[in-house]
Amino acid sequence: MTTDFEQGVSRAADLIAGSRRLVVFTGAGISTESGIPDFRSPGGIWTRFDPDDFTIDKFLTTERTRKLQWQMFGEGLLSDGAEPNAAHAAIAELWRLGRLDCVITQNIDNLHQRAGVPDERVFELHGNMRWAVCLDCRKRFPFEEVAARVLGGEEIPDCPDCHGTLKPDIVMFGEQLPVRALDEAARHSIAADVFFVIGSTLTVYPAALMPQYALQAGASLVIVNLSETPLDGRAEVLLPFKAGETMQAIADMVKAKLAG
Repeated sequence: MTTDFEQGVSRAADLIAGSRRLVVFTGAGISTESGIPDFRSPGGIWTRFDPDDFTIDKFLTTERTRKLQWQMFGEGLLSDGAEPNAAHAAIAELWRLGRLDCVITQNIDNLHQRAGVPDERVFELHGNMRWAVCLDCRKRFPFEEVAARVLGGEEIPDCPDCHGTLKPDIVMFGEQLPVRALDEAARHSIAADVFFVIGSTLTVYPAALMPQYALQAGASLVIVNLSETPLDGRAEVLLPFKAGETMQAIADMVKAKLAG
């Protein structure tokens, strides 16, 4: 297993240059460099909010909890004002170079798409903050419109059409993951020959099953993450460095190798 930065970047670039089906799996750690706080680290979102309050059951049944959740959403802690960083740009560059099959992400910030990966090649296991959905009439609304209402003083915004319950179109604790995204993620993971994990501790299931599926099918595993993961011992390349500089170095080297 390679852990040295330069050697690891070189080996990772070789794997990508020789791959047929590169799959990239991303977690909150890739977006912290865009200013989006993660959940579990010191200073993260769960130091301000109790995760026990963020279940779908409490959202639907407890007014106090729903107010707390909309407070967090309205403040834009999960996505507001964030821009794609160097890691997102590097992944999009791999797509433009024809080396990327798809991105599987635990993130809800839409930054992969904004960086240039086509929406249909990004499988979002936990939803996306672009939209709010009415749980009664199922109509969707741009999230920024709903957030503006919260910032304007509405504690619990409702559907402007039917006055039903509005909910961000993301997966809360206790909710099932979107079936199509999960099925597609599993299918692409099994078919991968190189599988990158970027910015995920691989502790949230069933999302964390994806690299395991890839390994079981014989893929080479590369992990780019500042902290340890349960799969570090099975990685061919382990890069415990910042995602932006690491992925940019890898993408630059892949581009050079492909150019000849």
